[in-house]
Amino acid sequence: MINVYSEIGKLKTVLLHRPGKELENLTPSVLDRLLFDDIPFLDVAQEEHDVFAKTLKDEGVEVLYLTDLVSEALDSVSEEARDAFIRQFIKESRIPNKSATDAIYSYLKKMETKPMIEKMVAGIKKTEIPEHFSGTIMEMLENEYPFYTDPMPNILFQRDPFSSIGSGVAINHMFTATRQRETLFSDFMLKNHPRFKDSDIPKYYSRDADHAIEGGDVLVLDSKTLAVGISMRTNPYAIENLARELFKQHETFETILAFNIPNTRAFMHLDTVFTQVDKGIFTVHSGVLSTMTIFEITKKEDDLNIEKTITTLDKILEKHLGIPIELISCGGKDVVDSEREQWNDGANTLALEPGKVIAYSRNHVTNRLLREKGITVLEIPSSELSRGRGGPRCMSMPIIRAQKGEHNES
Repeated sequence: MINVYSEIGKLKTVLLHRPGKELENLTPSVLDRLLFDDIPFLDVAQEEHDVFAKTLKDEGVEVLYLTDLVSEALDSVSEEARDAFIRQFIKESRIPNKSATDAIYSYLKKMETKPMIEKMVAGIKKTEIPEHFSGTIMEMLENEYPFYTDPMPNILFQRDPFSSIGSGVAINHMFTATRQRETLFSDFMLKNHPRFKDSDIPKYYSRDADHAIEGGDVLVLDSKTLAVGISMRTNPYAIENLARELFKQHETFETILAFNIPNTRAFMHLDTVFTQVDKGIFTVHSGVLSTMTIFEITKKEDDLNIEKTITTLDKILEKHLGIPIELISCGGKDVVDSEREQWNDGANTLALEPGKVIAYSRNHVTNRLLREKGITVLEIPSSELSRGRGGPRCMSMPIIRAQKGEHNES
């Protein structure tokens, strides 16, 4: 049920999350806490996301929605398992007012499954549940914060909580506590949904691991090569641990390339500066066109073999993919266009098949350059979606792509 051996093989099945009330629960005072730079207008964001989903469906892609799958998984398990899920969500919400946890449990338990999941994502306001205080000074101070459980606006970016790698998955440990709850949904879905639970899907990483890794830093270049960004969200130790499990459990992957990228908001994940659009063709931000430090990780008899190299992106890709590489600079050569369009995820495209991608319409310079290279670009609106700092690849998690030998192979 998981089959992703490249970034460009024909996309057959993808997982999305349609934005909901969690965006309306963003306020200026919680933006930093919840990792957003601005407050999107929900109605327009939903319209734009629906265009994204329709574009995928029109191309023959099966579109799955996270809240649907988690709801179906919950409905398929025992009452004890459902209760455990609710209690784990409450525990990971880190509610400082301990006297309120029972009330929140009762509030969620009485809901139908789908509305309950949507409420978990949207966030529970303190005004929705009668106050339960023991009367301490600390609890009175904490009452000034409007939420019992924080909204989860970043769940829009389904690329991050887990990663489809070959026939298995890495359930990621997120860099911030704000996003860690997202992986509770992914993990439960993959373990319990009828679509996945009997498939014996290999697991290469655990959400309970010690070190952070996020899916935006993971790119499947081919059946032998994985690229992972060392970024502000992904720890080098996590990459080594992922490598050990991947080499142990999977028969095809031979090399992991760990790219050291700048530790800044603009370079949040590897896929914000580097995505594949066709065989041997990538769109990149100009900031990674000079030499960079890359660690080549291969399997050794008793552990890992790691070699450090300083080279250019095209040379390292040519070495490991064995084909000529062409890099298309996001925004072109003009520094203003490049910086603007990279900020608006011009380098974050989603390949539907070799030579056909979905991209934000606002990045007109990058889209023109792609078309000049023969790439078909399907544009989607993004005035509100782009406020979250994530593009089409960020918003999607491929579940199945065509393998070699199938139609539109990679």
